[in-house]
Amino acid sequence: MKKVLKITGYVVVALVAVVGAGIIYLQYAFPNVDAAPVITIKKTPALVERGDYIANHVAVCIDCHSTRDFSRFSGPPDPKTTGKGGDKFDHSLGFPGTFYARNITSDKETGIGTWTDGEVYRAITRGVSKDGNPLFPVMPYKSYSQMTTEDAYAVVAYIRTLAPIKHKVQASDPDFPVNLIMRTMPSNDTPSMLVKTALNDDVSKGEYLLTIAACNDCHTQQDKEGMRLAGGMEFPTPDGGKLRSANITPDNETGIGKWTEEAFVQRFKMHENPAVVPAGGPNTIMPWSMYAGMKEEDLRSIYKYLRTVEPVSNKMERFTPPAKS
Repeated sequence: MKKVLKITGYVVVALVAVVGAGIIYLQYAFPNVDAAPVITIKKTPALVERGDYIANHVAVCIDCHSTRDFSRFSGPPDPKTTGKGGDKFDHSLGFPGTFYARNITSDKETGIGTWTDGEVYRAITRGVSKDGNPLFPVMPYKSYSQMTTEDAYAVVAYIRTLAPIKHKVQASDPDFPVNLIMRTMPSNDTPSMLVKTALNDDVSKGEYLLTIAACNDCHTQQDKEGMRLAGGMEFPTPDGGKLRSANITPDNETGIGKWTEEAFVQRFKMHENPAVVPAGGPNTIMPWSMYAGMKEEDLRSIYKYLRTVEPVSNKMERFTPPAKS
């Protein structure tokens, strides 16, 4: 018996050692990405303007990195808080831990004022912070990695113009073992859409815009096969209800198959000046007011691309009102 216990003890010690070695390996060998590039991005008016457009109306980076005013429909960002960060994503939203959007203003103490252009570029396109730690993909860097180099540089140039706001954001706290798994997520994968000639026709341009807007992240149920862009992901609304993302495939009955191009464009443009929501009234986390600022030609390109994707039938209850107390 003593011999068996002794052998069991050796096995346990060996397993603990292996697990410990694995944790140390993940902690120090990953993220396995290149060092931040040494670049200096010239903040020309045209580049800053393009970055402003992408960050506010396509990739909507400012949506999470500002304070949203949910007294108005779709919670448009408060312009006085642009870039200050602090948006929280935790277990109540289905996240494996608590994650915060950081301050991306030029404040040197609480923002990214000490970051190089290359470090900002790497964070956006590779999901790795200045200190080499991974960012949780609620910041959709896999989608942003598909930006053309010029567009990614434009976003960096625009971010550099944000007025400094002193606002210390709490550190994110991922659950175990997600804190280790997320270290393996960033990669040096070469973006697949960097050939500008691929963006010359409307359908390719629409696919590009839909990709860097990370539409797939909210309109695809990740735990089901064959549901790309078919909606159904569930989100809590500010009023305590539940909202499910729309089916944006060209299915005639449950998607946008019967929508005209004009109806699609106007569905966005109608929210350029979102109305005040009555106390207790229904609201949405979908940043309609930000996407409403997208150019009509770009919205039309997205529509044309969506007409080419596989139609998927997905009937659902789009909105569940809050439970009555």
